[in-house]
Amino acid sequence: MSEAKVLLIVGDATETVDTLYPFYRLIEGGYKPIVAAPEKRKYQMVLHEVKPGWTITKEWEGYSIDADIAFKDINPEEYVGIFFSGGRAPEYIREDADLLRITKWFWEQKKPCASVCHGVEIPARADIVKGLRMATVAKCKFDLEICGGIYVNEPCVIDQHMYSGRTYHDSGHFIGPWIKALDAERAKMGI
Repeated sequence: MSEAKVLLIVGDATETVDTLYPFYRLIEGGYKPIVAAPEKRKYQMVLHEVKPGWTITKEWEGYSIDADIAFKDINPEEYVGIFFSGGRAPEYIREDADLLRITKWFWEQKKPCASVCHGVEIPARADIVKGLRMATVAKCKFDLEICGGIYVNEPCVIDQHMYSGRTYHDSGHFIGPWIKALDAERAKMGI
């Protein structure tokens, strides 16, 4: 029996909690999280928080994380689902042709997809959000809507096989339902 693997999409300046919460929940659920990025190397994560008196997000360095695989080397058929982490990384990695190919494949194959915060910039850029209801951080509402998606200001939005939350504060709301969808997909795949 093969291993049930799930992709976690990151890059430099990926948000620490956005990434580590689903990473450890996947392990808890019996999955092997595979960290995927533009290259197979160490990536610097960041902490994002709006401090009192600030109108924008303040950023600090967080932990680092090793990518297990580069986007170009991913065979999507080996994975149960995909997760698009937030932070500033999606803004930079969303132009990667291999990432866009992979994102479209997961969507077209109706595999469980999840997105938090700025992660929405990747499915939006991959042109899979037309008519899709999604949660994201308010400042990414434009990115979603300009690509035809529908912004929903709720902690858990499920539309078709996309599970989304606004920020890591919503992780306790949308990650559980996404993992249940992964469980169903894993059973369907027989792994």
